[in-house]
Amino acid sequence: MTCGGKAAIEHQEQVGKTTESSSQDTTSPTLTLTPSSTPLLQDPSHHYLLLLSDSALPLGSFAFSSGLESYLAHARRTTPSSSSQYLYKPSFTSFLPLSLSSYASTTLPFALAAHRDPGLTAELDDILDASIICAVGRRASIAQGRALLSIWEKSLAPSSAVSADARRALEGYSAVLRSPSSTTAGQNASEEEGEEVLPPPVSAHLAPLFGAVARLLGLAARQTAYVFLFSHAKALVSAAVRAGMFGPYQAQKILAGGELRVLLADLIEREWNVDVEHAAQSVPVMDLWIGRHEMLYSRIFNS
Repeated sequence: MTCGGKAAIEHQEQVGKTTESSSQDTTSPTLTLTPSSTPLLQDPSHHYLLLLSDSALPLGSFAFSSGLESYLAHARRTTPSSSSQYLYKPSFTSFLPLSLSSYASTTLPFALAAHRDPGLTAELDDILDASIICAVGRRASIAQGRALLSIWEKSLAPSSAVSADARRALEGYSAVLRSPSSTTAGQNASEEEGEEVLPPPVSAHLAPLFGAVARLLGLAARQTAYVFLFSHAKALVSAAVRAGMFGPYQAQKILAGGELRVLLADLIEREWNVDVEHAAQSVPVMDLWIGRHEMLYSRIFNS
C-alpha cells in the first residue's frame, strides 16, 4: 500500500472519530436554568403586585357596581310625557372619572397611611368607618375588606417570606375583628375588678387593610396606590360590561388607554400628602347614586 493510501485511511478514521464524538455531544444533557438563575422578577414584591392586581383575586368586587347601576337607572325619566327619555345621557366615559375621583378622595389617604404604618390599621379603620355616611358603600367596603383579610391569613401570609414581626401587625387586628361585638354584658364587672375593657371590634374596611397588606408584601407606596385605584377601575369596567354598556373589547381598550393612566397618576398626586383627617367626598352625587341603589325595583349588583 502506498503512502498516499495510508494517509487517506488515517484521514477517514480521524473523520469517523470526530463524527462519533459529535454525535455523543448532541445526546448529552442540555444545561437547564434553575429559578435562582433566571433574571425574571428577582424582586418578590413584583410577584405580589401581580397577585393583588389580578381580577381573579376573590374580593367579591364583581358583586358591586359602585353606583354605576343606579347612575344608569336614574338617568331615565319616570314620566312618559316628557319629550326626552333621559334626564341626562348616561356615559361611562363621564362616570369613570367621577367614580375614581370619589374613590381616591375618600379612601386612598387611608390606604397610604396604613402602608406607612401597618400598626395603625385598626385606628385608621375606625376613622374611615366614622367618615362614611353612605350605608350601602360602607357594607361594600367591609365585605371586600374582610375578604382581603381572609386572603391574607389563608393564602398570602403562609406562602410569603414575611417576618413574624410583620405578621403580628395584622394578627392583633384580626383578633379584635373576631372578638364579641359587644362587651356591655361584662363591662360593669370588669370595671369593678379594675380590668381593661376591650374596645369594640373593627369593621375591616378595604382601604386600610389593602395598604397594610401591600406594605407587608413589599410593595412600594406608589405601587400600592396605583394598584388600589386600578383595581377599582377594573371593577367598574367589568360592571359596565355586565350592564350591557359595551363589550369586552371596548373594556380592554378603556383599561389600556392612556387617558386612564394619566387620570390614575393625577389622582395619586392629588391625594399623596392628604391626611386622613382631610379625606372627604369630592363628588357628593356619588353618595346619592350609591345610596339610592337599594331603591331600584330590579338590580343585578349589591351596590
